[in-house]
Amino acid sequence: MGLGEAIAIFFAGVGAGVVNAAVGSGTLITFPVLLAFGYAPVTANVSNTIGLVPGSLAGAWAYRGQLRQDPRLLVRLAIPSVLGGALGAALLLTLPSKAFRQVVPFFIIAALVLVVLGPRLSRTVQARPARRSRQAVLVACLFATGVYGGYFGAAQGVIVLSLLGLLLAAEPQEVNGIKNVLVALVNLVSGVAFAFAAHVAWGPAGLIAAGSVIGGTVGARIAKTLPAPLFRAAIVGVATIALVRLLS
Repeated sequence: MGLGEAIAIFFAGVGAGVVNAAVGSGTLITFPVLLAFGYAPVTANVSNTIGLVPGSLAGAWAYRGQLRQDPRLLVRLAIPSVLGGALGAALLLTLPSKAFRQVVPFFIIAALVLVVLGPRLSRTVQARPARRSRQAVLVACLFATGVYGGYFGAAQGVIVLSLLGLLLAAEPQEVNGIKNVLVALVNLVSGVAFAFAAHVAWGPAGLIAAGSVIGGTVGARIAKTLPAPLFRAAIVGVATIALVRLLS
């Protein structure tokens, strides 16, 4: 690995950590960067997942003050997320790599749509009056999102944030804190599985980890003032590059 490649991967990790803590979809920064340096899609995915675990945990820790009101609720939401993440990781490890290559472009397209529609979804969520949580629906949706996050995970945070906003009566900052914890847990359980059972590019994973810790800490602190349109534009750009590379 050359110096330029190492620097690019490290700063991609920083960017992904910031975006994950504040919005979600940081994978759309780091995953395409790894592809651009020639890593196979499955190797890039598992290395990226492992690398983003420390940043996800840092972002979750930074929101600990918003998570003290109802810790039992957090536990109830964490269980389906963790179970789904474990299943998603198992699917990635057992299905042929050809299947991953075939479905990833569609995942990226879906994630891009969610990133672009994020502001509209947020406005819709904020316009809804507070109501009691539809916990059965939310639990089922979080399990499905966990499966997706364990398998690939791009825009997992955006999806979780939207689900929590629509189905959970809570303040926006509390919702974002819960989102950070759930995504961190999915990344952690899938990352542990990948570390023992998959081919990991440990150099890039370490660089992403170091960068994502910095980004996750910073992103959580400036979540209210992030220039989201600029981040969305960057995500769309790098994800488009990934699509071109995967489809060529």
